[in-house]
Amino acid sequence: MRAPAVREVAAQRIDFGIHRICSASALRCTQDLTTAMNWDTLEKLNRAVELKDASTAAHTARVALYSQAVAESLGLAVEQVERVVAAAIVHDIGKIDIPSTILAKPGRLTPEEFEVMKTHTVLGHRRLLEMGERDPVVLDLVRSHHERLDGSGYPDGLVGHAIPVAARLFAVIDTFDAMTSLRPYREEVGEQAAQRALEELRERAGTWYWPEAVGAFVDLYKQRGLTWILHHFNDRESMRDLSAPSAAELADLCRDLSSGKARS
Repeated sequence: MRAPAVREVAAQRIDFGIHRICSASALRCTQDLTTAMNWDTLEKLNRAVELKDASTAAHTARVALYSQAVAESLGLAVEQVERVVAAAIVHDIGKIDIPSTILAKPGRLTPEEFEVMKTHTVLGHRRLLEMGERDPVVLDLVRSHHERLDGSGYPDGLVGHAIPVAARLFAVIDTFDAMTSLRPYREEVGEQAAQRALEELRERAGTWYWPEAVGAFVDLYKQRGLTWILHHFNDRESMRDLSAPSAAELADLCRDLSSGKARS
């Protein structure tokens, strides 16, 4: 039997991070986490993102873990926790349709490139609709997780409570991980970066971010010591293991997802 390549082992480590969501609270990994997506679909979607950009896939694993922890801390029912976690896993699926030259650019994006990057919310929302997804928690989170309370976010410039609750909650998690994750232009990760990110969230609470969500995340981070999530697949060695994606495999996955094979 052929030994798994280094890259395959690394991919399994990211998959473990996503499956780890279900272990802490004995959540059931059912075959119908959402109206259209089973667990196989979620894994294929995550794999497609990984093949396009490894750092996005690692980010997805971490925010899914954070999302479970926050949702449980708020006392959500198991079904609601599952829906939030499923939405977190696919929140960046629109990045499959963003050019690799922008997605993996080793530096800051130009204003023009950033405008293209911003379309990933609408592209992801559209892709899920085409796949038959109808769960409003999933669709709203994917489309609206970059909205801000003061209306300065995207893609729709929603204000305050017009932003769906799941998106308001997830925006805090997504921002925290974006500020503490490894990037070509950012070397610093770890606890020092985490403390700066928490301070940024507190400063922007009420203008950009939902204060209740900020408070819940900050308290949870301090009380439960979520540093193991912070460090999950967040170092140079791990990211090297996930380099050189297969364009052919990505194309095959996208064809399967578009044709609905992944939902069978």
